[in-house]
Amino acid sequence: MSYGEPIALRGQIELEQVAPAAVVDVRPAVEDQFIERLKRSDPAAFETLVKERSGEIYGLLYRLTENSEEARDLTQETFLRAFQSIGQFRGDSDLRTWIYRIAINQARNRWRWWRRRHRDSTISIDANEATGNAIINRLSSDRNSDPEHDALAHERERMLKKALSGLRRVYREAVVLRDIEGFAYEEIAVALDISVGTVKSRLARGRQELRRKLEGSL
Repeated sequence: MSYGEPIALRGQIELEQVAPAAVVDVRPAVEDQFIERLKRSDPAAFETLVKERSGEIYGLLYRLTENSEEARDLTQETFLRAFQSIGQFRGDSDLRTWIYRIAINQARNRWRWWRRRHRDSTISIDANEATGNAIINRLSSDRNSDPEHDALAHERERMLKKALSGLRRVYREAVVLRDIEGFAYEEIAVALDISVGTVKSRLARGRQELRRKLEGSL
């Protein structure tokens, strides 16, 4: 079954079962030690950070921009900003959430820049901010080689991609972080700098929009 189908087709309770909202309150000591190394500008620590996190950060940014070149540039900017500001990291969240927040802010800054530059254009930038490719990339392994089954699965993913691409950015961010990245509500709230209540509201609206767009198509 497609990873994306529960986002649009299942109810709230089922979605909670797919991505339970569990958050770890106590950061492991090993992470604290690693953060201290980063704050001391340890080159090996930063190399490890980039090696371990660059893939998922690139994936997130690609889902938010649907542009591989933009995603690569923003990934580099994200880690540069992390290097520059690690001394300000207070430990209110875990390191992963902190980096995701930087990445999202970099993507938002790029969107604002494009809007200012192309504000007279008749083409909507938001219309191109698709995350549907993430669904395809996160498909469960399917060993069924039945051509009819494969064709139907491909069509479902095409429709899901189209529906996700039509979501407003604020709803898409919440859906991607929760239903694709598996973040807890509290982590999303930190990453997006909003309240948990706003997170839940945006998720509900985003999922509702997906179901509406997909009604009768899957």
